[in-house]
Amino acid sequence: MAKNRLIGEYPVIGIRPTIDGRRGMLKVRESLEEQTMNMAKAAADLFTENLKYSNGEPVKVVIADSTIGRVPEAAACAEKFRKEGVDITLTVTPCWCYGSETMDMDPMTIKGVWGFNGTERPGAVYLAAVLAGHAQKGLPAFGIYGRDVQNAEETEIPKDVEEKLLRFGRAAVAAATMRGKSYLQIGSICMGIAGSIIDSEFFEEYLGMRVESVDEVEIIRRMTEEIYDHEEYEKALAWTKEYCKEGFDKNPEHAQKSKEEKEKDWEFLVKMMCIIKDLYNGNSKLPAGCEEEMLGHNAIAGGFQGQRQWTDFYPNCDFPEAMMNSSFDWNGAREPYILATENDTLNGVGMLFMKLLSNTAQIFADVRTYWSPEAVKKATGYELEGVAKESNGIIHLINSGAACIDACGEVKDEKGNGVIKPFWEMTEENQRACLEATTWNAADSGYFRGGGFSSRFLTRSEMPVTMVRLNIVKGLGPVMQLVEGYTVNLPDEISDILWKRTDYTWPCTWFAPRLTGKGAFTSAYDVMNNWGANHGAISYGHIGADLITLCSILRIPVCMHNIPEEKIFRPAAWNAFGMDKEGQDYRACQTYGPLYK
Repeated sequence: MAKNRLIGEYPVIGIRPTIDGRRGMLKVRESLEEQTMNMAKAAADLFTENLKYSNGEPVKVVIADSTIGRVPEAAACAEKFRKEGVDITLTVTPCWCYGSETMDMDPMTIKGVWGFNGTERPGAVYLAAVLAGHAQKGLPAFGIYGRDVQNAEETEIPKDVEEKLLRFGRAAVAAATMRGKSYLQIGSICMGIAGSIIDSEFFEEYLGMRVESVDEVEIIRRMTEEIYDHEEYEKALAWTKEYCKEGFDKNPEHAQKSKEEKEKDWEFLVKMMCIIKDLYNGNSKLPAGCEEEMLGHNAIAGGFQGQRQWTDFYPNCDFPEAMMNSSFDWNGAREPYILATENDTLNGVGMLFMKLLSNTAQIFADVRTYWSPEAVKKATGYELEGVAKESNGIIHLINSGAACIDACGEVKDEKGNGVIKPFWEMTEENQRACLEATTWNAADSGYFRGGGFSSRFLTRSEMPVTMVRLNIVKGLGPVMQLVEGYTVNLPDEISDILWKRTDYTWPCTWFAPRLTGKGAFTSAYDVMNNWGANHGAISYGHIGADLITLCSILRIPVCMHNIPEEKIFRPAAWNAFGMDKEGQDYRACQTYGPLYK
């Protein structure tokens, strides 16, 4: 649907139909050929009809040229998959097969095995045998087995099998998409925030990515030497002037910039966004003599340092951050970028994970304040209700910078519910709704001496969302925490009272986590009290189960979540590491270690 702006093909899923290799008088193999291939075709159709790459194209699936009964056929399949660029394999079978002869032995592919639950042939026996082989050889694979017995001639995939196949496919495509791409940090450490102290080993060993670093002065050089696409800049500036409404200036009159100074800031910010896009992915339309700059850094995600060396002197990066993270700009709907404010690399990774899983724009926010029901009533006289009451309070998600403006909740589905859509579903009407709900208010001169503008909106819809935080702990490594919940649509007058107690010019989202009654999920207070950093990445939809699957592929243990145990899907070998799911995860991740070390 849209051009892949990154160098490198998207990952391909390869289907491996394995079969009982025995021939002879009773034609065992021959009797299973059609059923086995039909399983492969059904799985391929499921993936192509339901999974998309981040540019909106259906995921590519290839099937082995023949069923796989013995080693030569496994080798032929591996050779085809090598030529096709397969990163993910799904082995399917309705019958017994020779495990070590038919299994995927490539240590770099992400592996799943679906064994048909039928009585005519022992597909479940092969599944168990080959998963044992994967575990014994240190090649973890996801095991997929239906709850209910099916008849041999049935071609419809059961719902429980479908759910696991799609969860495996989504997570595997997300993991493989990151391979070979870059995280681009523009600047470095921001105000001593640990997440902006980039850990190259983490990106290289866990994600298969490289780290690229550009000093912020490169933006000034390109402005000064006019190394940008002048045609795009003029188009972007005209669009910004027409659709990006300037809001009130909260600064005291003596600290406010003049109208002329603000106009110069807008020109600076639009030019800055054009340049950051060029730094990410290059631009063949740059002026002649700038062939080096045309290349970019092949960045799938990045961050901008900003505070304080930049923002004490230049306009802040809030406009480029917010608009790059959104699902459209002056060119219309397009794939969101991932640009982390304050170069919080770990929050940027959380945003990247969820973008690749959901194909939607992401919210970057401070996890700023817990408001108990009692505190809300004391401050406003209002009693929380609905999901806010059920969560025993709300958490204020608010930050000056990189929340996508899609988060306003003004885009609606066919039932009138607020949603954040994939970019390919964003109509012009949807884009206008986001722009109308957003003002761009002059930056707080106390925080941002150089000026700039912060996006300002209120999330006015109750939407299902997932918030995550990746942390790195010395001696342990990376760990992920996640919480599913809902945005809260407080009455405007109540929101205003609470909002005005912090910065009233920043985008405001109220969040109610879904509680379990245990541990960190006893109340909204406990969620915040157990949160591992000052920032969180927030995605539309309840995608926590997919995140857990993705983290297991990447060998990142999950230290905090509110996902029902029956939805947790990890490689089968995890079951050998104890009886408790959390302990299994930690021990397995430690044993297998990062994929790319």
